[in-house]
Amino acid sequence: MSIVIGVLSLLLTMAFVGAGGARLAGVEPLRGYAAHLGLSRANNRVVGAVELAAAAGLIVGFWIKPFALAASIGLVAMMVATVFRHVRSKDPIALASPAATLGVLAVANAVLLGLAS
Repeated sequence: MSIVIGVLSLLLTMAFVGAGGARLAGVEPLRGYAAHLGLSRANNRVVGAVELAAAAGLIVGFWIKPFALAASIGLVAMMVATVFRHVRSKDPIALASPAATLGVLAVANAVLLGLAS
């Protein structure tokens, strides 16, 4: 695994461990954010669990590359869905940009992992 892939994987892991853990813990700002995007509390917790699973896949991917590739592709799908929810909610670009940025990083990670295989 190249240094670039390793750094991208670590950045994505840190971001989604934090977000997923906060969602599962029911931290207030993320509950309000989820409600604004039309997610129930149960669905918000499912999203948190999926984020933690993706982070685990990225970590396992340091030894087994297909796990990191699958996790990256899953994160891309999640971030695309999140950006669409923001668009549907008519949010300003600033609110959708974190999800878009993480999505772009996940795309880069998936492409690099695919090329490295």
